[in-house]
Amino acid sequence: MCNFVELVNMRMKRLLALLLLPAMSVSAAGPWRFDFGGGDPESGYTRVAAHTVFDPARGYGFEPGSVPVDVDRGEGAGTASTRDFVTADGPFSFSVVVPEGNHRVTVVLGDAAGEGDATVKAESRRLMAEAVRTAKGEFATRSFVVNVRNSRVPPPPENAPGGSAVVLNDREIGVRHWDDKLTLEFTGPSPKVCALVIEAVDVPTIYLVGDSTVTDQPREPGASWGQMLTRFLDDRVAVANHAESGETMKSFISGLRLAKVLSAMKAGDWLFVQFGHNDQKQQWPQTWVEARSTYRAYLRVLIAEARLRGATPVLVTSMQRRQFDELGRIRNSLGDYPEAVRAVAREEGVALIDLERMSVRLYEALGPDTAPRAFAAEGRDPTHHNNYGAYQLAQCVAQGIREAELPLAAHLVSDFSGYDPSSPDDVDAFSIAPSDTPAFRTPRGN
Repeated sequence: MCNFVELVNMRMKRLLALLLLPAMSVSAAGPWRFDFGGGDPESGYTRVAAHTVFDPARGYGFEPGSVPVDVDRGEGAGTASTRDFVTADGPFSFSVVVPEGNHRVTVVLGDAAGEGDATVKAESRRLMAEAVRTAKGEFATRSFVVNVRNSRVPPPPENAPGGSAVVLNDREIGVRHWDDKLTLEFTGPSPKVCALVIEAVDVPTIYLVGDSTVTDQPREPGASWGQMLTRFLDDRVAVANHAESGETMKSFISGLRLAKVLSAMKAGDWLFVQFGHNDQKQQWPQTWVEARSTYRAYLRVLIAEARLRGATPVLVTSMQRRQFDELGRIRNSLGDYPEAVRAVAREEGVALIDLERMSVRLYEALGPDTAPRAFAAEGRDPTHHNNYGAYQLAQCVAQGIREAELPLAAHLVSDFSGYDPSSPDDVDAFSIAPSDTPAFRTPRGN
């Protein structure tokens, strides 16, 4: 029989074990419902306090480096999901282990006793909800679709050529758009996150294939139009951005990136193709393609692969580099490649978004003195963009969707009234809440 001291010690050990237990794990199949803050959760929701650090075994939590705090406004301040929340003075990120595919995210933002101002990004800084402002006692619900993927490719049959994984470059190792988690970043002057629901959905997917001017740039202040386009689309369509810095059509195929896209593509999806900046480089002999012959042939391969699967191809001309002549006009640094894209679009009956011509109008409207403020590395980089430049180009693409009369135009958000690249947004008035990322690195390619 245990004596009194042993009994006390036993009970203390049990109590300590209970205190050290991880928070409740969640179903691997979803849907996933989270109620943020230190109070009791809404019925059917998992409580997530600010100290809940991501644990793969648990399947959810705040990413290391995130330092939110719990705020509880008390019993009379609303429902169980809105009377408490998490917030922080800087960006913080929350991740959930989910299967590969598309997931609709619904987030509730606000504060029963104060104002809020939140911007929500997904994975590698995809802009999903911009500057959601809530007054005291007001709550805002925002929904959007996040595409999640990993680098695995269905392996080929025995003795067949191919591989079982995308060939990632050294800069892609560890980035958030190549893992098994859905990561949301909350930033802005006053992000107040009350609740979150994630559910797998079957919606049309826009697959983006291209280079550094399209990819999800993981580091501030670099950005590309592909990671801004999500801001202009509703929650009935997904964007799967497979573009990557330094890629050409040849390398996109040989590195199994196209195989990855095609393994998931289905009827009703879309394939947006924008290559050219790197394909034109004769100093890259392994991947160079000539504008009048092989470049057009590779474009036709991508078109045929999409159509074979019931998807709709859309060709996008590459934006120009920022190279002004003495008259303040943009020089053509892309040779015959934009015209080759236009020719293939005409011959194949494919929709065209002429980003090259729109970019010329945009840069010339800004002028030689202001245009550098749309580019990375404080304007020293004449090819890659910052948040402002990427946002303007994403609006060009959204406008191109509308002008091409694509069915996708029905998925443009209601507050997108159209865009004229000759009248860009005021760069001095533009602001997107920044992410907390490592220092910017010049992307591969130029």
